[in-house]
Amino acid sequence: MSLTPPQTVPGLDIRAIEGFQTIRTHVNRQIIGQVEMVDRLLIALLADGHLLVEGAPGLAKTKAVKEIARCVEGDFHRVQFTPDLLPADLTGTEVYRPDDGSFVFQPGPLFHNIILADEVNRAPAKVQSALLEAMGERQITVGKTTYNLPRLFMVMATQNPIEQEGTYPLPEAQLDRFLMHIRVDYPAGNSEREILQLVREETLKQIDDIPDTMEPLISQELVFSAREQLLRLHMAAPLEEYLVQLVLATRQPEVYETDFKRWVNFGASPRATIALDRCARAHAWLNRRDYVSPDDIQAVAHDVFRHRILMSFEAEAEGIDADRFVSELIKRVAVP
Repeated sequence: MSLTPPQTVPGLDIRAIEGFQTIRTHVNRQIIGQVEMVDRLLIALLADGHLLVEGAPGLAKTKAVKEIARCVEGDFHRVQFTPDLLPADLTGTEVYRPDDGSFVFQPGPLFHNIILADEVNRAPAKVQSALLEAMGERQITVGKTTYNLPRLFMVMATQNPIEQEGTYPLPEAQLDRFLMHIRVDYPAGNSEREILQLVREETLKQIDDIPDTMEPLISQELVFSAREQLLRLHMAAPLEEYLVQLVLATRQPEVYETDFKRWVNFGASPRATIALDRCARAHAWLNRRDYVSPDDIQAVAHDVFRHRILMSFEAEAEGIDADRFVSELIKRVAVP
């Protein structure tokens, strides 16, 4: 996604657009060669959803999430998921006070604004399930009491697809709660040289003990304003029907190709329809447009669908993954 030069767009708050552009520029200076990952992080923030980032070790997944969090006003907390982690380590627990014999709730990391769930598939299912209510309903239930989470609440989870020993695959219900699932690849050769230069500069700053005094680049109110603008973007009725037909095609793929039916066990849920709508709107808004186009929908379709479509064993045997399946659907579903 490439953003157009600053300009005034009727119906859009240019302050919010320029604020997100400033974030994008800053993060791309710190995370070199991962422009698409940075764009998807911003889309998730705009669309008020959670993000699953998958890639090999050393591709700056964790650093990208931390840089985004530094740019937004609010609290940030990183949780390193390990096999010995407990649900209470995320949600919090009631602490006994011996002086008056009462119990007081001590909030856990999930009560921060932006949460980094690092290597989320390293923790067992009971810990992963602690995220379900938080991600789906923005609340935490401990005992008989339910606690609301902050208005700005976002979970960015990372996982390593290479080493599977000691990991616990995320269940379908958990995956469905992620707005998008993005995959990160290695940077290009020229980016590698820039990374070397950047790391040397950062190391010198640490040696010279130069403090990091960066202030947030955008306020929470500006984020909420941008989210409201997304909902007001124009989407033509035929385009909305096209979006719905893409989702339905994942459930009834045989309409477009006979072989498609044996490739798919389960299609995308209604959450995919909502996610595709919001992500397409965010993509258009970041490009300074007050309307959604077919290109916006197609640009985010793979990230919205790939973790929501359960491919069959036959498809895996033929080397067909969810990304290829979605690409074939995009070719076949008629664009208005």
